[in-house]
Amino acid sequence: GAPRCGASFSDPNKSLKIDLNSNADCTWHIQRNGNQTIRLIFSYLKFDPSSSCETENIKVYDGPSSNSSLLGQVCSSTDAVPVFQSSSNSLTFLITTNSVAFARNFFVFYYFFSPESTIQNCGGSLTGPNGTFTSPNYPAAYPEFTYCVWHIQTATNSKITLEFQDFFLELDQNCQFDFVAVYDGPTTNTGLIGKACGVSRPTFESSSNAMTVALSTDYANSYRGFSARYTSVLQGPTEPDTSLTCSSDRMTIVLSKGYLDSLGYNETHLQLNDPSCRPVAADPVIFSFPLSSCGTIKEDEGQSITYTNIVTLSESGNIITRKKIVQIIAKCIMENNSTVEVIYITDNNIIQNTTSVGRYNVSMSFYDSDSFSSPVLQSPYYVDLNQTLFAQVSLQSTDPNLLVFIDTCVASPQSDFGSITYDLIRSGCNKDDTVVTYPPLEHYGRFKFNAFRFLRSFPSVYLQCDILICDSNITDSRCTKGCISRQKRDASPYTWKTKAVVGPIRLKRDLRAADHSEFLTKTDAEETPNLQGYSFYTLSFVVLISNIIIVVAVTLKYHLKRQSGYSYQKIQS
Repeated sequence: GAPRCGASFSDPNKSLKIDLNSNADCTWHIQRNGNQTIRLIFSYLKFDPSSSCETENIKVYDGPSSNSSLLGQVCSSTDAVPVFQSSSNSLTFLITTNSVAFARNFFVFYYFFSPESTIQNCGGSLTGPNGTFTSPNYPAAYPEFTYCVWHIQTATNSKITLEFQDFFLELDQNCQFDFVAVYDGPTTNTGLIGKACGVSRPTFESSSNAMTVALSTDYANSYRGFSARYTSVLQGPTEPDTSLTCSSDRMTIVLSKGYLDSLGYNETHLQLNDPSCRPVAADPVIFSFPLSSCGTIKEDEGQSITYTNIVTLSESGNIITRKKIVQIIAKCIMENNSTVEVIYITDNNIIQNTTSVGRYNVSMSFYDSDSFSSPVLQSPYYVDLNQTLFAQVSLQSTDPNLLVFIDTCVASPQSDFGSITYDLIRSGCNKDDTVVTYPPLEHYGRFKFNAFRFLRSFPSVYLQCDILICDSNITDSRCTKGCISRQKRDASPYTWKTKAVVGPIRLKRDLRAADHSEFLTKTDAEETPNLQGYSFYTLSFVVLISNIIIVVAVTLKYHLKRQSGYSYQKIQS
């Protein structure tokens, strides 16, 4: 039958092909007189792919109405072939769909049976390193209305390979009628590796030392079933493959999928201190969240602040479990000049540690006014002598309970601060008459001073400040003390210390001098070709005059020789 939206049945068994569209809210009731119970199997599910379990699902109730106790829920994220069994002779299921226009298809069949009745060779536990099992009556036809489950458990740190040496079940495109379902793990609730039917020789592999195999048959077309063999291979011990990154404002925890598989868990079994915070990626599993969220616990330890969160791996929704509960404890420790990241895993009182180093994100900039709204982006920053300069130190962090305090600021004509230095602020005390510090404001430390220049013609001024970061919840922290003497500096706790550098600052007259020098250089460059041209013409003129003089001299000499020749006569012999 193909009921459009809900129905009531009292048949001993029935198959239902259900087609629904959007905004459906349909209820099916199954009830029959007698002491038998009901097995309900959803062998094919096609939900709206974009749906969530909250907006589109199938709910199964153990009784005659939706007021009965809930047996379970099926939705688009269900990673199994759902099978439900009532405790009495009645059962109800309700299908709800969302508003998306999409053709949903479901195939479900049920049958009444007596729990006392047993079928030989139908399921069991297999614990050896390898073994074989067959379907009931193999190689004869398997019985109708059969549901058998085999649990395979091998040695720790091993993996299982399952091979079907002979396989012949009723064939259909979606394996809706008779099928074998193989699960990666110890139950049929999740971890479906695959489903098989027809004539084939499928092979399956587990990711851990547990595998579950289920055989389901309906009321017609039985064949000889299957003969299966499993083997196991020992793997090396699986080391925890985890990492932790702490930044100024976020904690990021990465867990490899292979490591979770070795424990028999996946991303659905993980939760932080706040269960509503879910992974942002599944392979690998990544939690990334602000330090002040997801149930993170902050502890002030005098010279450091520690942020701690715990990833708990455990099964949920089950009454019992045979898996270990594993906790992955992630700690970001903000210490002097660094962030120490610690992650360790508790499993039967064994603690394994991983550490790395990071830093708070602190920066310092000049601003054009005491509103501190527009930072100065030019470098060098050209100013007038005695101009008021506004400097701000900023901490990038999502923790609202942190304060920034400017402990010391020195100026130097060189960026390496290795030569002359001049104190503007020392131990929170203003050392220059023009310095004014502003009260701490959330993640900002601010001060102003008047521009100056160093003697001996140093063109630039650089600033370097020691920055302290404190927890505002501590009333006697260093950040709340202001100016204190050097002898008392170590008495008050602070969380973290770093240095911030900004510069260079140069006077505007240096800029004008530089512009004038550039103008002169350009003018000289333009005049040089003119001088070169003038010299060329002068030289050419001198050469021309010289050539004329030479020509005239040669001509006169030749002419004189000709005249003197006429004064001689040849004597006759």
